Amino acid sequence: MAFLPPGAGAPDYFPCHYGTSRLTFRGPKRDLTGEYLAVLGGTESYGRDVSMPFSAVLEADLGIPIANLACQNAGPDVYLADRPTLEVAAEAHLVIVQLTGVQNVSNRYYTVHPRRNDRFVAASPLLRSLYREVDFTEFHFTRHLLRSLAARGKDRFAPIAAELKALWLQRMTAILDRLPRRRVLLWLSDRPPQTPGEGGDLAGASWLVDRAMIDQLLPLAPAYVECIPASPDPVGSRPPPPAAALPIGSETWLPDTETHARAAGALRPVVEKLL
Repeated sequence: MAFLPPGAGAPDYFPCHYGTSRLTFRGPKRDLTGEYLAVLGGTESYGRDVSMPFSAVLEADLGIPIANLACQNAGPDVYLADRPTLEVAAEAHLVIVQLTGVQNVSNRYYTVHPRRNDRFVAASPLLRSLYREVDFTEFHFTRHLLRSLAARGKDRFAPIAAELKALWLQRMTAILDRLPRRRVLLWLSDRPPQTPGEGGDLAGASWLVDRAMIDQLLPLAPAYVECIPASPDPVGSRPPPPAAALPIGSETWLPDTETHARAAGALRPVVEKLL
């Protein structure tokens, strides 16, 4: 595991907890005694490396507290394993749910860390039998693992991708079923969702999630918002951290300040209509 020391201009995330949850969220902690909104999602919604994530911008625009319950490197497993967080989200007047990638879910082939879902914990006997030549002790992150397996051939990787997609849909459905009726699905990625049949995208922020999968979730939410960077360069003007300081396979696109502002602008009329 590697850490990047915060620079002079690094934002203060004001780490906080809600209820009895063991998860650490971005603060400052909001007062949830009255009406409030909530956000579920991964690193992109958490707002790493930006001082004003879209939740904070939207909160200022609407004048309603928004609890940012997004977790860094989270997949659906984080929330399904943490009942207190889902209880906080269930009491919200409206919840925004980011569509994260499928790679960070435990499945028949491998398990992930229960709170840091990007961490590869162990390969199952099934995966070891499928890739006998692979030394799985070399992998610590799901991205690194899946990129390496996909590079060994589409045919062997196809059942893994299919299982990840199916489980992601099941678990996202389970999460949405526990939330209030006012739900907004958010696509916050460096590229639009793929069309089914284009092939697995192992480079985007929302790995392997295509439009057909999103279509299956749309009946469970009254609104869907799609936000991608306006610039052809998905990184924008924010310089990336040095590659040597990042663990192999943990590299991911992160929205910059401009993209967060655009996300808040796209969400505002949708949220106002639902409220």
